[in-house]
Amino acid sequence: MTEPLPTFVEAFHLLPEVAQALSQGRPVVALESALITHGLPHPENVHIAREMEAIVRDAGATPATIALIEGRIHVGVSAEGLMALAQHPHPEKISLANLGIARARGYTGGTTVAATMWIAHQVGIQVFATGGIGGVHPGRIDVSADLPALATLPVAVVCAGMKSLLDVEATREWLETYGVPVIGLGTDEMPGFYTRSAGVPVDIRVETVAEAAYYIQEHWHLGLKGGVLVTVPLSEKDALTPDEVATALAQAEAEARAQDIQGKAVTPYILATLARLTGGRSVQANLQLLRQNARVAAQLAVLLAAEIERPRPDRPTFGS
Repeated sequence: MTEPLPTFVEAFHLLPEVAQALSQGRPVVALESALITHGLPHPENVHIAREMEAIVRDAGATPATIALIEGRIHVGVSAEGLMALAQHPHPEKISLANLGIARARGYTGGTTVAATMWIAHQVGIQVFATGGIGGVHPGRIDVSADLPALATLPVAVVCAGMKSLLDVEATREWLETYGVPVIGLGTDEMPGFYTRSAGVPVDIRVETVAEAAYYIQEHWHLGLKGGVLVTVPLSEKDALTPDEVATALAQAEAEARAQDIQGKAVTPYILATLARLTGGRSVQANLQLLRQNARVAAQLAVLLAAEIERPRPDRPTFGS
């Protein structure tokens, strides 16, 4: 286990089962909490948070939902804490830019992908399950903090690709430029969150979680310091069509502009509007991808913790 630095160790509270698993080198999966506080309505938010934790346990790993509660960083949240987060009237959305402020001011809130990755790395968690990553927004100088986090923090992030309102090609190019490998589990193209494909290629397709674990180990064994993105598409029956998402997204963005919604409020507003415009299908797709990502992340954490020898996939011999 990698201990938090002594200067800020008092800021962390590890749930006993998480602390024990880390100290014994057993697999742990980080789970973000912004989906509880900002991503889904009540009671779906608390139900899926509990379900994801159960899925991780069933697959042989320990779940560690990460959040801030009254200024303290919780790595693993109790059942009471999850309910408090889900029902908080004005939770903060906490990323790296305001993590220190939130800690100093005693805020309660959900951590984004970037903040969750940073906290996970401080305590030695290697695998993180989320819904989708942030990225480059179209037509604006707006790059999510998720991308620099992926480029600098050695955490494997299991997701359903990038969120639908992003500039897909610019986000994919950013990941390539800054050395973040993108692995596709059963797919040649990066998923588009609600859709099975965003139309941009992954770096390598794998058919099993064990293959993904092999490539992640190779990345880190070379001394490369950043994260690895493992993308998992929805099944055809659970996914929305690209046209369906594009139409609803265009209307949601138009409504957001008309109401002058800006900054951190944009994404939650658009997600809620998409749910309304798709008759709830976007919410059901979101819930399903969270379930499958939790399962894949737990399987991956088990393999990485075991550090078992896996056969190398076929690859060319150079210089022959």
